[in-house]
Amino acid sequence: MTDKELQVKQRQEVQQAGESTKPERQYVPPVDIFESKDSVTVMAEMPGVAKGGVRIGLEEGTLTIEGTRGDVAGSAENFLLREFETGHYLRRFTLAETIDQEKIEATMTNGILTVVLPKREQARPRQIEVKAG
Repeated sequence: MTDKELQVKQRQEVQQAGESTKPERQYVPPVDIFESKDSVTVMAEMPGVAKGGVRIGLEEGTLTIEGTRGDVAGSAENFLLREFETGHYLRRFTLAETIDQEKIEATMTNGILTVVLPKREQARPRQIEVKAG
């Protein structure tokens, strides 16, 4: 293995335009986005965020993904080493007109949020039958 393969990628913090009134850090979750003929899928990595800590909003064509990660230790434990940071995940995407906004679905499994953005019927590719004239 080379040194480059072993480097840890640091979490990227959200760059805010104004001052925050929240004392917590906000992070940009890394995402993979891929497309099929029927949909666009967004997979966001939000480790430590439970299903109940995820909020997905849609307003004026903008999809907002938010997640909150709390402390992992209970009230009876004392930290000996603390590298997991509590915080808030935030990412926004502008949706294309080809997305059927009424049929968006999301699932959270093992810290990976999967949001499926189905395409409108008229935006899907199709074959045109050629008839004899």
